[in-house]
Amino acid sequence: MMSVEEPGFDKRARARELADQFASGGDALGWFEELYKEAAGDNEKIPWADLEPNRFLKAWAEKAGLRGDGRRALVVGCGLGDDAVYLDELGFDVTAFDISATAIDWARKLHSGWEIRFEVMDLFEPFRGWLGGFDFVLEVYTIQPLPVEMRERVMDSIAAFVAPGGELVVVTRGREDDEEVVKVPWPVSRNELSRFEESGLVQTYFEVMPDDTDDEPADRFVVKYRRP
Repeated sequence: MMSVEEPGFDKRARARELADQFASGGDALGWFEELYKEAAGDNEKIPWADLEPNRFLKAWAEKAGLRGDGRRALVVGCGLGDDAVYLDELGFDVTAFDISATAIDWARKLHSGWEIRFEVMDLFEPFRGWLGGFDFVLEVYTIQPLPVEMRERVMDSIAAFVAPGGELVVVTRGREDDEEVVKVPWPVSRNELSRFEESGLVQTYFEVMPDDTDDEPADRFVVKYRRP
């Protein structure tokens, strides 16, 4: 096993190694905390920690003219909080959570000047007051690193945060319905995304954004839902 200190360290390979290690021990979520702890304050060791908002989210938001207007927003699996800051800049009243205590402590220090509530929370054991409590819910890349067999439960849990009349925006690596998934991150298919509609949401927008800049290129799906 390569140490994070060694030259040639592959952060994606290490993330996959940890995901497999914890999954084999019956813990599909514990590897996130381990990855952030191993990074020891170096965001370059985290595959998704760019210290800037997700560019596919930003491209969609700018095109859509997204504005917060004081609405309550929740960022699911916020990591180091860059998307949360972006929503705050757009005028949302932002709460963000992650299962990793190390990630949340890191985010709080990075963004101490922002009025964002960063919380440690398990998606499957949410604060009861959060259920149906948000006008805008954002999910970026938190479905895809979790085992495919958990996918429906993950989506149901995310949908439960959306208030009546509220919206959910999902940004994820996408795949065709018949395309095989072979490694983390496991892309999400359109058919799988239909689970959000089974959870009572209505799809109002779907865009495929090509990506050819990543060393593992994959189209991104940007999807918006609304709860009637």
